[in-house]
Amino acid sequence: MSVPPSLHTIKGVCILDNDGKRVVSKYHDTKDETFATAKDQKLFESKVFKATEKSSSEIVAINNYTVVFRSNVDLFFYVIGDSRENELMLLSVLNALYESISMILRKNVEKRALFDHMDSILLICDEIVDQGILLECDANNIVNRVHVKTEDIPLSEQTVTQVSYDILKSFNWLSQS
Repeated sequence: MSVPPSLHTIKGVCILDNDGKRVVSKYHDTKDETFATAKDQKLFESKVFKATEKSSSEIVAINNYTVVFRSNVDLFFYVIGDSRENELMLLSVLNALYESISMILRKNVEKRALFDHMDSILLICDEIVDQGILLECDANNIVNRVHVKTEDIPLSEQTVTQVSYDILKSFNWLSQS
C-alpha cells in the first residue's frame, strides 16, 4: 500500500552534547509513540547517540527512522525523518541548521557558545522547520530572519557603518529623516 505524499517530512531536530545529553530538541510528530513523551524522546536520543557516537557515516537507520547527523567539537547535530524520506533532503536541513548556527556563533560551534545564544538557536530551528514542514534551507536567509542585533556584537567586530548607525540612532537623528 502506498503512503500519500505529505509536507510533514521532518520528524525532529536535536542537538546532543558529547555525553549524549540533550542540549536542544524539537520533535514534530508527537502523535508517534516514539516521540509522545519527554521520556520516550530521551530514550530515542540515547539510541541515536549510541548508534552514531563512533560512526563514520552521516546516515543511520533507527526504529524505522532515517537519521542524518554531524558532529563538531563537543556537539552532535541530528535531523530525523521517516524511513522513506529522501536522505539528501534531510542532509540539506542538517547543513542549513549547522551553517546557520555556525554563522550566528561566528564559527565557534561549541556547547558553551550554543548555550550563550540559545534564543537564536531556537529561532533558527523554527525558521528551518515548522510542525515538520521544511521552510528554508538557505543559511544566509535563515540568519537574516533571525537578525542578530548589533547590540549583541562586540564593538571590535562591528563595521564602521554599524557603529555609525548606532550612534545616530542613539541621538535620534535617524528618526527625523
